[in-house]
Amino acid sequence: MKRVLLEVAYDGTKYSGWQIQQNSETVSGVLTKELERLLGEEVLIIGASRTDAGVHAMGNICVFDTESEIPADKFCYVLNRSLPEDIVIQRSCEVPADFHPRKVKCRKTYEYRIWNADFIQPFNRRYTHFVYKKLDTAKMKEAASYIVGTHDFTSFCSIHTVIPDHVRTIYEADVTEEGNLITFRITGNGFLYNMVRIIAGTLIQVGLGEKKPESVKTILESLNRENAGPTAPAKGLTLMRIVYENENKKQDLPSFDDRNDGCFTCGLR
Repeated sequence: MKRVLLEVAYDGTKYSGWQIQQNSETVSGVLTKELERLLGEEVLIIGASRTDAGVHAMGNICVFDTESEIPADKFCYVLNRSLPEDIVIQRSCEVPADFHPRKVKCRKTYEYRIWNADFIQPFNRRYTHFVYKKLDTAKMKEAASYIVGTHDFTSFCSIHTVIPDHVRTIYEADVTEEGNLITFRITGNGFLYNMVRIIAGTLIQVGLGEKKPESVKTILESLNRENAGPTAPAKGLTLMRIVYENENKKQDLPSFDDRNDGCFTCGLR
């Protein structure tokens, strides 16, 4: 028995999120079906991030156990032959049997993209949120700076969040502008349900002049979801990368390289 890690990229447009659901097609559901067909054994996939319906990923991580003799680093090639074109395994490798993608310290990076122009761009309509009114990115950038650090993010999570601990640490939160494309990039040790999309919705309000940049600090301190902005549409959100912190130097866990392309390198072969 070995534990195999997959780095998965997907266009989330037609999927009801990552997690398997009855009567709905999901990313992990498609992966499970293909693995069970390939291996002839029951497979349980454990994902690092349960992205919502319509959310995309460049580098989500999942693991599964198998008795197959297929080398772990070959699963990406084998699976990509039969997976739909909107789901691609970027890499695969073997990890320690007790490695759990949600129980190891990590840094997750998301990007929320906004197309800010008079008209929508048809070629990126599935991956950006269209806003036709001019956004003030300088103010959005200032507003984003207030969420860096360790805070209780109750104000920026869905009221349906079931996790009692709402404290998270944000290492980076920045807003950049390139032509008509505005990108909000955020890195943290974890995120609550709809947290990034609610922050993005709030930043858009700041960019439109509906909220002041410093109001983000007040919203954080209020611990009240009603004070924050709306939940921005899912299609603008992409999980870019997950970096694991290796606390046990005897274990060579997957980590990202310096190419900044969302791929991990793994020392286990």
